[in-house]
Amino acid sequence: MNRASLFVPLGVFVLILTLGYVGFDLGARSELPSALINKPFPEFNARLLGRPEQSITRDDLLGQPTLVNVWATWCPTCLSEHEQLMQIAATTDVQIVGVNYKDRPDKALRWLAQFGNPYRWVLDDRDGLLGIEMGVYGAPETFLLDARGEVVYKRVGDINPRIWRSELAPRLLQLGVSIAGSDADGARQP
Repeated sequence: MNRASLFVPLGVFVLILTLGYVGFDLGARSELPSALINKPFPEFNARLLGRPEQSITRDDLLGQPTLVNVWATWCPTCLSEHEQLMQIAATTDVQIVGVNYKDRPDKALRWLAQFGNPYRWVLDDRDGLLGIEMGVYGAPETFLLDARGEVVYKRVGDINPRIWRSELAPRLLQLGVSIAGSDADGARQP
């Protein structure tokens, strides 16, 4: 057996690692495809968190741009995103709807009481069925709907200041959402 044949298994191993890294790279997880882009948001009838006798449907989201944010108390990234959502709620006129995903309602209500509630409505999706209809991979995920209820943008991962400036705010401006401190081009005013 010559020395060159000893490097063949090493070469195969490096090739497998390289293919695995390229093929399974999760670095672009925010760019996971969504079958809902440019399609109507799914029909639903969901109970409101803390008010199980009340429910809303897809029709309640129509008429203005809406951010649908999937979150949970068990999700640490959702907590880091929450301050940005509070700021969006305070500085824009976009309707924000939360989907409390695979969570306990009592925990979710305490969480909102402690950290603030940026949502117009919070849907109770403790069984995850609405999440399945939406094609949710996990939390957080955010969908931007136009006034007709069509999905125009999906973000897998948190909405942070960089994502807000580069991806979300420009799309909201295109949909006619008013953003405090921005001009028509989305640039921050001094």
